[in-house]
Amino acid sequence: MPVEMTLEDFEVCVGEGLDLVPDELAALMDNVVVLVEDLPPSEEPQDLLGLYDGTPLTERDGWWAAGSLPDRITIFRLPTLAMCEDAEHVAEEVAVTVVHEIAHHFGISDERLHELGWD
Repeated sequence: MPVEMTLEDFEVCVGEGLDLVPDELAALMDNVVVLVEDLPPSEEPQDLLGLYDGTPLTERDGWWAAGSLPDRITIFRLPTLAMCEDAEHVAEEVAVTVVHEIAHHFGISDERLHELGWD
């Protein structure tokens, strides 16, 4: 049975996950917005917890800045609630997901994240 949590409480968990990012690292994030949606897009796996959509910092060059929309990190509420046992587990999963998606913003691949223990 999924954990019951309001959108507002889930957004608080996402904010707390963002607060765990060291200030030095957060200051390096450029033109990125963090959003919460209930479900992943239909073309994505429906158990996906988060998604980075943008151009990683490692791939940006002179062409990038002109009129570029912000990168998007989206954290998906319902799949997260479905896999967790309680509110504390939700907060932990959200924090890991936030870090994982921010890592993609910095150009770190899923492979490298798994090597580092961020499964």
